[in-house]
Amino acid sequence: MTSSRNFALIPAAGVGARMGTAFPKQYLPLAGKAMLRHVLDTFAACSAITHTFVVVSAEDGYIADMMTIAPALKDRVTVLYQGGESRHLSVLNGLKAIGNLLTNDDWVLVHDAARPGLTVALIEHLIDALHDDAVGGLLALPVVDTLKRSEVLDDRKPDTTGTRVRETVSRTALWAAQTPQMFRYALLHRALVSALDGAKPITDDASAVEMLGLQPKLVEGSPSNFKVTLPHDVALAEMFLRGKV
Repeated sequence: MTSSRNFALIPAAGVGARMGTAFPKQYLPLAGKAMLRHVLDTFAACSAITHTFVVVSAEDGYIADMMTIAPALKDRVTVLYQGGESRHLSVLNGLKAIGNLLTNDDWVLVHDAARPGLTVALIEHLIDALHDDAVGGLLALPVVDTLKRSEVLDDRKPDTTGTRVRETVSRTALWAAQTPQMFRYALLHRALVSALDGAKPITDDASAVEMLGLQPKLVEGSPSNFKVTLPHDVALAEMFLRGKV
């Protein structure tokens, strides 16, 4: 089991609608290069990662140019033009595409393209914590803020203009999930296939594994590894990437 290899899988087929940009947010320039390039460079620089696969849409018109100006990635990253309509489907399509290259016990580290603050040290920290784990796990941070549940229960478009508090939610034992999320190939594939029948869409890979009755391990991550989702996140991401935070 300890001889299993580590592969990275980056779903990057989204359009980033909440950013309000004219192109997919994974190609937004940050600190001198595209957001996705920061992610790929980090995995390429990590000796513990055997190879990295990035899943984009069949119509992606940006990644070929990005890869051309990054020759160092040529032997470390493979582009898969098999993105799906959701993150869930993009990851599953990616797993199917690389299935003949991996063993069932090889590890897959799934990472969001919109988390450019990932570091080699964080990747190594996750691998060290999970390399012999029976289930796998994910980077995450303990919740430190007081949490409020509002009257409007719509995760797709929260009302920020004056909705009222419904209740205060205890933060005890709560963690904010990050990525990479690291599971063995066979388990992750089985979990994501099984989750296709779920009533609600899953938003991360660990959720699918949890639906099998398993308990992924929480490994402490870093505030710098946050997800760039809204326009005001861009300036903060650049500060982290330029080492000013």
